[in-house]
Amino acid sequence: MTFSRDEVRRYQRHLALAGFGPEAQERLRAGSVLVIGAGGLGCPALLYLAAAGVGRITVVDFDRVEISNLQRQVLFGTADEGQPKAEAAARRLRDLNPLVSVEALAERFSRANARALVARHDVVVDGSDNFATRYLVNDACVLEGKPFVYGAVQGFEGQVSVFNWRGGPTYRCLFPEPLEPGAVPNCAEAGVLGVLPGLVGTAQACEAIKLITGIGEPLSGRLLIWDALSGSVQTIGIPADPKSRGIRDLPPEGYGETCGVQTPDSTGSPGIAQAGSPMFRFLFGPKPGEEIDVAELRARIASSGAVQLVDVREGWERTQGSIERSVHIPLGELGKGSPALAKLDPKALTVVYCAAGYRSIRAARALREHHGFQEAKSLRGGFSSWEKSAS
Repeated sequence: MTFSRDEVRRYQRHLALAGFGPEAQERLRAGSVLVIGAGGLGCPALLYLAAAGVGRITVVDFDRVEISNLQRQVLFGTADEGQPKAEAAARRLRDLNPLVSVEALAERFSRANARALVARHDVVVDGSDNFATRYLVNDACVLEGKPFVYGAVQGFEGQVSVFNWRGGPTYRCLFPEPLEPGAVPNCAEAGVLGVLPGLVGTAQACEAIKLITGIGEPLSGRLLIWDALSGSVQTIGIPADPKSRGIRDLPPEGYGETCGVQTPDSTGSPGIAQAGSPMFRFLFGPKPGEEIDVAELRARIASSGAVQLVDVREGWERTQGSIERSVHIPLGELGKGSPALAKLDPKALTVVYCAAGYRSIRAARALREHHGFQEAKSLRGGFSSWEKSAS
Protein backbone atom coordinates (compact mmCIF):
# COMPACT_ATOMS: atom_id res chain seq x y z
CA MET A 1 0.00 0.00 0.00
CA THR A 2 1.23 3.46 -0.84
CA PHE A 3 0.31 6.75 0.80
CA SER A 4 0.95 10.15 -0.69
CA ARG A 5 2.99 12.73 1.14
CA ASP A 6 -0.20 14.61 2.02
CA GLU A 7 -1.77 11.44 3.42
CA VAL A 8 1.29 10.62 5.51
CA ARG A 9 1.33 14.14 6.97
CA ARG A 10 -2.40 14.12 7.67
CA TYR A 11 -2.75 10.60 9.06
CA GLN A 12 0.62 10.17 10.79
CA ARG A 13 -0.97 9.62 14.23
CA HIS A 14 -3.02 6.75 12.80
CA LEU A 15 -0.08 5.31 10.88
CA ALA A 16 2.03 5.27 14.04
CA LEU A 17 -0.70 3.78 16.22
CA ALA A 18 0.00 0.20 17.29
CA GLY A 19 -2.94 -2.00 16.39
CA PHE A 20 -4.06 0.40 13.68
CA GLY A 21 -1.25 1.44 11.36
CA PRO A 22 -1.17 1.52 7.55
CA GLU A 23 -3.45 -1.50 7.14
CA ALA A 24 -6.37 0.08 8.99
CA GLN A 25 -5.78 3.45 7.32
CA GLU A 26 -5.92 1.79 3.93
CA ARG A 27 -9.27 0.20 4.84
CA LEU A 28 -10.58 3.63 5.81
CA ARG A 29 -9.39 5.08 2.50
CA ALA A 30 -11.21 2.33 0.63
CA GLY A 31 -14.29 2.51 2.85
CA SER A 32 -17.60 4.30 2.50
CA VAL A 33 -20.16 5.56 5.04
CA LEU A 34 -23.71 6.80 4.58
CA VAL A 35 -24.69 9.32 7.25
CA ILE A 36 -28.42 9.93 7.55
CA GLY A 37 -29.06 13.33 9.12
CA ALA A 38 -26.62 16.21 9.56
CA GLY A 39 -28.03 17.16 12.95
CA GLY A 40 -26.78 16.86 16.51
CA LEU A 41 -25.58 13.29 16.00
CA GLY A 42 -24.60 13.52 12.36
CA CYS A 43 -22.43 16.63 12.74
CA PRO A 44 -19.78 15.18 15.09
CA ALA A 45 -19.95 11.80 13.34
CA LEU A 46 -19.28 13.45 9.98
CA LEU A 47 -16.43 15.55 11.33
CA TYR A 48 -14.54 12.59 12.74
CA LEU A 49 -15.23 10.27 9.82
CA ALA A 50 -13.88 12.85 7.38
CA ALA A 51 -10.93 13.69 9.60
CA ALA A 52 -10.09 9.99 9.96
CA GLY A 53 -9.89 9.58 6.20
CA VAL A 54 -12.96 7.55 5.25
CA GLY A 55 -12.65 7.56 1.48
CA ARG A 56 -16.27 8.19 0.54
CA ILE A 57 -18.93 9.83 2.68
CA THR A 58 -22.52 10.54 1.70
CA VAL A 59 -24.65 12.83 3.85
CA VAL A 60 -28.44 12.83 3.44
CA ASP A 61 -30.51 15.61 5.02
CA PHE A 62 -33.50 17.54 3.65
CA ASP A 63 -33.43 20.28 6.31
CA ARG A 64 -31.92 23.77 6.39
CA VAL A 65 -29.73 25.31 9.08
CA GLU A 66 -31.52 27.25 11.81
CA ILE A 67 -29.97 29.34 14.57
CA SER A 68 -31.45 26.99 17.19
CA ASN A 69 -29.36 24.18 15.65
CA LEU A 70 -26.05 25.84 16.54
CA GLN A 71 -26.33 24.92 20.23
CA ARG A 72 -25.22 21.40 19.28
CA GLN A 73 -24.75 21.06 15.49
CA VAL A 74 -21.10 22.03 15.40
CA LEU A 75 -20.54 21.65 11.66
CA PHE A 76 -22.38 24.90 11.00
CA GLY A 77 -21.87 28.58 11.70
CA THR A 78 -24.14 31.58 11.88
CA ALA A 79 -23.44 32.39 8.23
CA ASP A 80 -24.96 29.02 7.25
CA GLU A 81 -28.45 29.96 8.45
CA GLY A 82 -31.00 29.04 5.81
CA GLN A 83 -28.58 26.86 3.84
CA PRO A 84 -29.32 23.18 3.11
CA LYS A 85 -27.66 21.20 5.86
CA ALA A 86 -26.28 18.53 3.54
CA GLU A 87 -24.57 21.10 1.33
CA ALA A 88 -23.25 23.20 4.22
CA ALA A 89 -21.92 20.05 5.88
CA ALA A 90 -20.20 18.91 2.69
CA ARG A 91 -18.44 22.26 2.28
CA ARG A 92 -17.11 22.11 5.83
CA LEU A 93 -15.96 18.48 5.46
CA ARG A 94 -14.18 19.14 2.18
CA ASP A 95 -12.33 21.99 3.87
CA LEU A 96 -11.46 19.75 6.82
CA ASN A 97 -10.12 16.99 4.59
CA PRO A 98 -9.90 17.52 0.82
CA LEU A 99 -8.53 13.98 0.43
CA VAL A 100 -11.96 12.40 0.99
CA SER A 101 -14.97 12.39 -1.32
CA VAL A 102 -18.13 13.91 0.15
CA GLU A 103 -21.51 13.67 -1.57
CA ALA A 104 -24.34 15.91 -0.37
CA LEU A 105 -27.95 14.84 -0.90
CA ALA A 106 -30.39 17.57 0.17
CA GLU A 107 -33.35 15.20 0.27
CA ARG A 108 -35.21 12.87 2.59
CA PHE A 109 -34.04 9.34 3.21
CA SER A 110 -37.16 7.60 1.91
CA ARG A 111 -38.53 4.33 0.62
CA ALA A 112 -37.69 5.50 -2.89
CA ASN A 113 -33.94 5.87 -2.27
CA ALA A 114 -33.26 3.82 0.91
CA ARG A 115 -32.11 0.52 -0.53
CA ALA A 116 -30.01 2.03 -3.31
CA LEU A 117 -28.21 4.38 -0.90
CA VAL A 118 -27.58 1.68 1.69
CA ALA A 119 -26.40 -0.83 -0.92
CA ARG A 120 -23.51 1.33 -2.13
CA HIS A 121 -21.97 1.97 1.29
CA ASP A 122 -20.07 -0.22 3.73
CA VAL A 123 -21.61 1.22 6.90
CA VAL A 124 -24.64 3.38 7.72
CA VAL A 125 -24.62 5.90 10.57
CA ASP A 126 -28.15 6.86 11.58
CA GLY A 127 -28.43 10.39 12.93
CA SER A 128 -32.17 10.78 12.32
CA ASP A 129 -34.63 11.92 14.97
CA ASN A 130 -37.79 9.92 14.38
CA PHE A 131 -39.07 6.36 14.51
CA ALA A 132 -40.20 6.37 10.87
CA THR A 133 -36.67 6.84 9.60
CA ARG A 134 -35.21 4.54 12.25
CA TYR A 135 -37.27 1.55 11.09
CA LEU A 136 -36.68 2.40 7.44
CA VAL A 137 -32.92 2.46 8.03
CA ASN A 138 -33.07 -0.84 9.88
CA ASP A 139 -35.13 -2.63 7.24
CA ALA A 140 -33.04 -1.34 4.34
CA CYS A 141 -29.85 -2.44 6.10
CA VAL A 142 -31.30 -5.91 6.80
CA LEU A 143 -32.33 -6.29 3.17
CA GLU A 144 -28.96 -5.11 1.84
CA GLY A 145 -26.88 -6.89 4.46
CA LYS A 146 -25.21 -3.73 5.81
CA PRO A 147 -24.49 -2.82 9.45
CA PHE A 148 -25.69 0.45 10.92
CA VAL A 149 -24.63 2.45 13.93
CA TYR A 150 -27.47 3.60 16.16
CA GLY A 151 -27.41 6.68 18.35
CA ALA A 152 -30.13 8.33 20.43
CA VAL A 153 -30.20 11.31 22.77
CA GLN A 154 -32.71 13.16 24.89
CA GLY A 155 -32.32 15.44 27.85
CA PHE A 156 -29.20 14.21 29.64
CA GLU A 157 -29.15 10.63 28.34
CA GLY A 158 -27.61 8.99 25.31
CA GLN A 159 -27.37 5.53 23.79
CA VAL A 160 -25.19 3.85 21.16
CA SER A 161 -25.29 0.41 19.57
CA VAL A 162 -24.45 -1.43 16.35
CA PHE A 163 -27.19 -3.34 14.54
CA ASN A 164 -27.26 -5.94 11.80
CA TRP A 165 -23.58 -6.86 12.08
CA ARG A 166 -22.63 -10.47 11.34
CA GLY A 167 -25.98 -11.93 12.31
CA GLY A 168 -26.27 -9.83 15.46
CA PRO A 169 -29.43 -8.06 16.70
CA THR A 170 -31.32 -5.61 14.53
CA TYR A 171 -33.11 -2.48 15.70
CA ARG A 172 -36.33 -4.49 15.77
CA CYS A 173 -34.78 -6.76 18.40
CA LEU A 174 -34.65 -3.71 20.70
CA PHE A 175 -37.94 -2.14 19.58
CA PRO A 176 -39.97 -4.83 17.74
CA GLU A 177 -42.90 -2.59 16.79
CA PRO A 178 -43.23 1.15 16.19
CA LEU A 179 -44.92 3.29 18.79
CA GLU A 180 -47.99 5.30 17.96
CA PRO A 181 -47.52 8.64 16.18
CA GLY A 182 -46.49 11.38 18.61
CA ALA A 183 -45.64 8.85 21.32
CA VAL A 184 -42.23 10.34 22.02
CA PRO A 185 -41.31 14.02 21.86
CA ASN A 186 -38.30 15.02 19.78
CA CYS A 187 -35.41 17.03 21.19
CA ALA A 188 -37.02 20.29 20.08
CA GLU A 189 -39.90 19.47 22.41
CA ALA A 190 -38.19 17.83 25.37
CA GLY A 191 -34.80 19.55 25.13
CA VAL A 192 -31.28 18.13 25.09
CA LEU A 193 -27.98 19.11 26.68
CA GLY A 194 -26.01 20.52 23.74
CA VAL A 195 -22.81 18.59 24.40
CA LEU A 196 -24.57 15.22 24.61
CA PRO A 197 -25.17 14.69 20.86
CA GLY A 198 -21.48 15.51 20.39
CA LEU A 199 -20.50 12.67 22.69
CA VAL A 200 -22.94 10.19 21.18
CA GLY A 201 -22.22 11.18 17.57
CA THR A 202 -18.48 10.86 18.20
CA ALA A 203 -19.07 7.40 19.66
CA GLN A 204 -21.03 6.53 16.51
CA ALA A 205 -18.05 7.60 14.38
CA CYS A 206 -15.80 5.41 16.51
CA GLU A 207 -18.05 2.39 15.96
CA ALA A 208 -18.17 3.04 12.20
CA ILE A 209 -14.35 3.22 12.09
CA LYS A 210 -14.13 -0.06 14.00
CA LEU A 211 -16.53 -1.72 11.57
CA ILE A 212 -14.57 -0.56 8.51
CA THR A 213 -11.09 -1.31 9.82
CA GLY A 214 -11.86 -4.47 11.78
CA ILE A 215 -10.21 -3.24 14.96
CA GLY A 216 -11.70 -3.76 18.41
CA GLU A 217 -15.10 -5.16 19.26
CA PRO A 218 -18.16 -3.33 17.89
CA LEU A 219 -21.15 -2.68 20.14
CA SER A 220 -23.20 -5.37 18.40
CA GLY A 221 -25.55 -7.09 20.83
CA ARG A 222 -24.86 -4.41 23.43
CA LEU A 223 -26.52 -1.10 24.21
CA LEU A 224 -24.28 1.54 25.77
CA ILE A 225 -26.20 3.99 27.97
CA TRP A 226 -24.53 7.21 29.09
CA ASP A 227 -25.89 9.55 31.78
CA ALA A 228 -24.39 13.01 31.39
CA LEU A 229 -25.47 14.20 34.84
CA SER A 230 -23.83 11.42 36.83
CA GLY A 231 -21.14 10.51 34.32
CA SER A 232 -22.20 6.89 34.66
CA VAL A 233 -21.98 4.45 31.77
CA GLN A 234 -23.66 1.07 31.61
CA THR A 235 -23.88 -1.57 28.92
CA ILE A 236 -26.80 -3.95 28.64
CA GLY A 237 -27.16 -6.96 26.38
CA ILE A 238 -29.58 -7.10 23.43
CA PRO A 239 -30.62 -10.64 22.50
CA ALA A 240 -31.01 -11.36 18.81
CA ASP A 241 -34.48 -12.36 17.65
CA PRO A 242 -34.40 -14.35 14.38
CA LYS A 243 -37.89 -13.08 13.56
CA SER A 244 -36.49 -9.56 13.20
CA ARG A 245 -34.84 -10.67 9.96
CA GLY A 246 -38.06 -11.83 8.35
CA ILE A 247 -38.14 -8.79 6.06
CA ARG A 248 -38.58 -9.46 2.35
CA ASP A 249 -39.01 -5.95 1.01
CA LEU A 250 -39.76 -2.41 2.10
CA PRO A 251 -43.55 -2.08 2.36
CA PRO A 252 -45.22 0.50 0.11
CA GLU A 253 -46.50 2.17 3.26
CA GLY A 254 -46.29 1.74 7.00
CA TYR A 255 -43.33 3.80 8.25
CA GLY A 256 -44.53 7.41 8.42
CA GLU A 257 -48.06 6.19 9.12
CA THR A 258 -47.17 3.95 12.05
CA CYS A 259 -44.00 5.45 13.42
CA GLY A 260 -43.13 8.68 15.17
CA VAL A 261 -43.88 12.00 13.55
CA GLN A 262 -41.34 13.21 10.98
CA THR A 263 -39.85 16.48 12.15
CA PRO A 264 -37.47 18.94 10.55
CA ASP A 265 -35.11 18.99 13.54
CA SER A 266 -32.45 16.29 13.09
CA THR A 267 -31.13 16.73 16.59
CA GLY A 268 -31.18 13.22 17.76
CA SER A 269 -33.30 10.14 17.86
CA PRO A 270 -36.26 8.96 19.84
CA GLY A 271 -35.96 5.45 21.11
CA ILE A 272 -34.48 5.69 24.59
CA ALA A 273 -36.53 3.22 26.58
CA GLN A 274 -34.44 2.59 29.65
CA ALA A 275 -36.83 2.15 32.57
CA GLY A 276 -36.89 5.35 34.60
CA SER A 277 -35.36 7.52 31.86
CA PRO A 278 -37.07 10.68 30.61
CA MET A 279 -37.85 9.00 27.29
CA PHE A 280 -39.44 6.06 29.05
CA ARG A 281 -41.66 8.38 31.08
CA PHE A 282 -42.69 10.23 27.91
CA LEU A 283 -44.07 7.12 26.21
CA PHE A 284 -47.59 8.25 25.55
CA GLY A 285 -49.61 9.09 22.47
CA PRO A 286 -52.84 10.84 21.54
CA LYS A 287 -56.00 8.80 21.76
CA PRO A 288 -59.10 9.36 19.60
CA GLY A 289 -60.87 12.56 20.54
CA GLU A 290 -57.98 13.99 22.55
CA GLU A 291 -56.88 16.49 19.89
CA ILE A 292 -58.31 19.32 17.85
CA ASP A 293 -56.63 20.56 14.68
CA VAL A 294 -55.88 24.19 13.84
CA ALA A 295 -58.61 24.51 11.19
CA GLU A 296 -61.31 23.31 13.57
CA LEU A 297 -60.06 25.55 16.36
CA ARG A 298 -60.06 28.61 14.11
CA ALA A 299 -63.59 27.75 12.97
CA ARG A 300 -64.80 27.38 16.56
CA ILE A 301 -63.27 30.70 17.54
CA ALA A 302 -64.76 32.45 14.50
CA SER A 303 -68.24 31.01 15.02
CA SER A 304 -68.73 31.47 18.74
CA GLY A 305 -65.51 32.46 20.40
CA ALA A 306 -66.48 30.25 23.34
CA VAL A 307 -63.10 28.54 23.58
CA GLN A 308 -60.71 28.69 26.51
CA LEU A 309 -57.07 28.62 25.39
CA VAL A 310 -54.31 27.45 27.72
CA ASP A 311 -50.63 27.83 26.84
CA VAL A 312 -48.53 25.26 28.77
CA ARG A 313 -45.15 26.32 27.34
CA GLU A 314 -42.41 27.88 29.42
CA GLY A 315 -42.17 31.65 29.78
CA TRP A 316 -39.25 32.01 27.37
CA GLU A 317 -41.24 30.17 24.69
CA ARG A 318 -44.23 32.47 25.10
CA THR A 319 -42.06 35.52 24.41
CA GLN A 320 -41.69 34.17 20.85
CA GLY A 321 -45.43 34.47 20.27
CA SER A 322 -48.75 33.12 21.53
CA ILE A 323 -52.38 32.63 20.53
CA GLU A 324 -54.46 35.68 21.36
CA ARG A 325 -56.48 35.50 24.61
CA SER A 326 -54.69 32.37 25.80
CA VAL A 327 -53.99 31.87 29.50
CA HIS A 328 -50.41 31.01 30.39
CA ILE A 329 -50.05 28.06 32.77
CA PRO A 330 -46.71 26.24 32.34
CA LEU A 331 -47.08 22.47 32.39
CA GLY A 332 -45.20 22.16 35.67
CA GLU A 333 -47.72 24.43 37.43
CA LEU A 334 -50.83 22.46 36.52
CA GLY A 335 -50.42 20.14 39.47
CA LYS A 336 -49.79 23.02 41.88
CA GLY A 337 -53.23 24.59 41.65
CA SER A 338 -52.33 27.63 39.58
CA PRO A 339 -54.53 30.68 40.39
CA ALA A 340 -55.08 31.15 36.64
CA LEU A 341 -56.66 27.69 36.46
CA ALA A 342 -59.25 28.62 39.07
CA LYS A 343 -60.53 31.40 36.80
CA LEU A 344 -61.42 28.99 33.96
CA ASP A 345 -64.76 27.24 33.42
CA PRO A 346 -64.34 23.44 33.66
CA LYS A 347 -67.49 22.94 31.54
CA ALA A 348 -66.28 24.95 28.54
CA LEU A 349 -64.23 23.69 25.60
CA THR A 350 -60.62 24.15 26.67
CA VAL A 351 -57.85 23.86 24.09
CA VAL A 352 -54.34 23.35 25.43
CA TYR A 353 -51.29 24.07 23.30
CA CYS A 354 -47.51 23.83 23.55
CA ALA A 355 -44.79 24.14 20.91
CA ALA A 356 -45.48 21.02 18.86
CA GLY A 357 -48.36 19.18 20.50
CA TYR A 358 -46.71 16.70 22.87
CA ARG A 359 -46.74 18.38 26.28
CA SER A 360 -50.26 19.60 25.59
CA ILE A 361 -51.53 16.01 25.40
CA ARG A 362 -50.27 15.41 28.92
CA ALA A 363 -51.68 18.73 30.08
CA ALA A 364 -55.12 18.09 28.59
CA ARG A 365 -55.24 14.70 30.28
CA ALA A 366 -54.29 16.27 33.59
CA LEU A 367 -57.07 18.83 33.20
CA ARG A 368 -59.62 16.11 32.48
CA GLU A 369 -58.50 13.61 35.09
CA HIS A 370 -57.61 15.89 37.98
CA HIS A 371 -59.40 19.19 37.46
CA GLY A 372 -62.76 18.26 35.93
CA PHE A 373 -62.21 19.80 32.47
CA GLN A 374 -64.03 17.12 30.48
CA GLU A 375 -63.81 19.14 27.24
CA ALA A 376 -60.05 19.69 27.44
CA LYS A 377 -58.30 18.95 24.13
CA SER A 378 -54.76 19.25 22.83
CA LEU A 379 -54.00 21.40 19.78
CA ARG A 380 -52.52 19.06 17.16
CA GLY A 381 -49.15 20.37 16.02
CA GLY A 382 -49.08 23.03 18.73
CA PHE A 383 -48.23 26.70 18.29
CA SER A 384 -45.97 25.81 15.37
CA SER A 385 -48.96 24.62 13.35
CA TRP A 386 -51.01 27.63 14.42
CA GLU A 387 -48.31 29.99 13.16
CA LYS A 388 -47.94 28.14 9.87
CA SER A 389 -51.68 28.27 9.23
CA ALA A 390 -51.62 32.05 9.56
CA SER A 391 -48.86 32.55 7.01
